[in-house]
Amino acid sequence: MYALTNCTIYTSQAELTDHAILIDGQKIVGIPPVENLPVHCRSIDLAGCHVAPGFIDLQLNGCGGVMFNDVITPETLEIMHAANLKSGTTSYLPTLITAADADMLRAIEVVATYRQASPWNVLGLHLEGPYLNPKRKGIHNEAYVRQPDRSMLEQIAAAGREVVKLVTLAPEQVSPADIQLLINQGILVSAGHTDATFEQAMTGFNAGIGMVTHLFNAMSPWLGRHPGMVGAVLSRADVYAGIIADGYHVHFESIALAQKLKQDKLILVTDATPPAGAEIQSFWIGGQEVFCQDGKCVSLDGTLAGSALTMIEAVTNCVRHLKLPLSEVLRMASLYPAQAIRMDDLLGRIAPNYIANLVIFDDTLQITGIVDRGNYSTLIS
Repeated sequence: MYALTNCTIYTSQAELTDHAILIDGQKIVGIPPVENLPVHCRSIDLAGCHVAPGFIDLQLNGCGGVMFNDVITPETLEIMHAANLKSGTTSYLPTLITAADADMLRAIEVVATYRQASPWNVLGLHLEGPYLNPKRKGIHNEAYVRQPDRSMLEQIAAAGREVVKLVTLAPEQVSPADIQLLINQGILVSAGHTDATFEQAMTGFNAGIGMVTHLFNAMSPWLGRHPGMVGAVLSRADVYAGIIADGYHVHFESIALAQKLKQDKLILVTDATPPAGAEIQSFWIGGQEVFCQDGKCVSLDGTLAGSALTMIEAVTNCVRHLKLPLSEVLRMASLYPAQAIRMDDLLGRIAPNYIANLVIFDDTLQITGIVDRGNYSTLIS
């Protein structure tokens, strides 16, 4: 048992000073006033830094120089996790973009095995595709974008929410019965890479779709006579929306407007690729070479191809450009994603019996330390 002291604690519900975070094993066991700490309890002085729940990234294609699609192995997940910790992300969904059935089944197998030993880092698999609208495929490989196959959908559903947490699909390409097949197993279904009309989007939401993937990107826009997917999700208070706050995918004023409308349903995601947390100028995705310069990842034809964004950069951008309270931005990066995938009973808060996944940062929003499943470490850039 040990205590983190001399810090400002963002529990997700309150900001506490003159308190400590008491950690035993993998869990938080209390947040007592400092003067009430157990006698002889080891203390770690955080020198006035801030402590928040570890960030949770629901859309992470790769980082640290690797891409999950390229090498679907536990070793890739370990590299991604190590890179994540440097930017405050303690939990994530490895995201497999549009691929062959064999790769999807391999990803399900790898994630299922990995989670047996490390269930609080890799929270499950995000399958982004392949049941997308070719008109909005973005960088996804068109050769693998396809109509749903019932047999494959049944295999995805059979894996269950302990393995497959999130599936992105285009609702106009999938029947309500197919959506129900997934959500009946507790899998969160998200609308993305979609050209749905407003009416088709609403049909999807009414069938159980509970989220949209990278709001504004690769979806039918909000126009006066055609509200599209964007208009539909902004009109539904119950639907979550992931958003990429790198300044390239979405204008910051659009993020600000979305935040006013979506409130606790707006989630920060990175959509990161190998350059995030690594010095890489180019990589391959969807059969195309992608070039990264100044944090912007584009193919030769100018198509955005994921991001080089880290979660602490997304948090910093929202604080500086949107002028949102830090406490709210931290919830966008931790509590709200935990709620979206129904894991907020153990993650996304600093409270007794919650997993001790924590991010520690200074007044300039530079990360200085991390607690990963109860293990405290300082970070060396």
